[in-house]
Amino acid sequence: MARAVWTTSVYSVCHFLVDFFCAYLLFGRVYGGAAWVTGMLLYNFCAFALQMPFGLLADRLDKNRIVAAAGCALVASAYFPGFAPVPMCMTAGVGNALFHVGGGVDVLNLSGKKAGLLGVFISPGAFGIFFGAALGKAGALPVLPAVLCLASGAAAILLLCKAPRNEPISFEGTGKLWAIALCLFLVVVIRSYAGFLFAFPWKTGPWATVLVCSVVLGKTAGGFLSDQFGLRRTVAASLGLAALLFLFSDSAVCGVTAVLLFNMTMPVTLRLAADVFPGAKGFSFGLLTFALFGGFACAWLGLIPRGSGGYYAALSVLSAALLVPSVHRAEV
Repeated sequence: MARAVWTTSVYSVCHFLVDFFCAYLLFGRVYGGAAWVTGMLLYNFCAFALQMPFGLLADRLDKNRIVAAAGCALVASAYFPGFAPVPMCMTAGVGNALFHVGGGVDVLNLSGKKAGLLGVFISPGAFGIFFGAALGKAGALPVLPAVLCLASGAAAILLLCKAPRNEPISFEGTGKLWAIALCLFLVVVIRSYAGFLFAFPWKTGPWATVLVCSVVLGKTAGGFLSDQFGLRRTVAASLGLAALLFLFSDSAVCGVTAVLLFNMTMPVTLRLAADVFPGAKGFSFGLLTFALFGGFACAWLGLIPRGSGGYYAALSVLSAALLVPSVHRAEV
């Protein structure tokens, strides 16, 4: 258990660093320029959609910490002068994808049938993106600090992170479970899409930071609570309460709490996907990050109606309708 906690802690710190320096790069060097729209699209495609094929590769290679460390190094390389904006975004995106796949599979291997460590691993990314984007808009970061931090992260992964080996890659016996995988995929698309919809009237100043904290806390708490009370109870309670509180989300307290509850299912979906594909955990991780790109693509295409508490509540109910039966079928 100590090894699992230690390895997950190292990967979690590196998750913050990778997402922070990717966001800093995008908003410090590309934001507002002619290449912003194209660069942002290609970055998100590389960072999220490519995790599925990279996950299959990681499943076969069984060198997860090397894949994760290579991701850190690739993000660092994007900081060096000479990159045009679009290739720079793509390089950072590929590095981000490699890190997430390598770290994600190791944490899944360490977690067994639990979700608590998964919540710890995935939650710091929201902090990294938020603070990286905010500071990036304030001015471009010199190359040296970024490279040193990311190189230190890569070294820490190679030296300190140890996890069980991957299971032999296989999709045998998963034929009847693809319906569950599809439901999990749709749940993550909805969660990703909803993140672009949230337009609360109080979402400014200190409350914007509080909102990000609620996302991080929700992902972390969701994993541990599902281990304590069961996946089905956690999903039903969190999404049901989120739907209720979204109806009153003009209130900052209700809105923040609803977002916290809404994000509690993130480690649950990752845990279930890995259970559906036990011989292809990298693929399962990448499948759901592809769904994150699906939510981004909806927003990028302008499919963002004016949000309201009732609309957010409906998305919570729809997520519950997809996820609760999936949990039941996976547990049978």
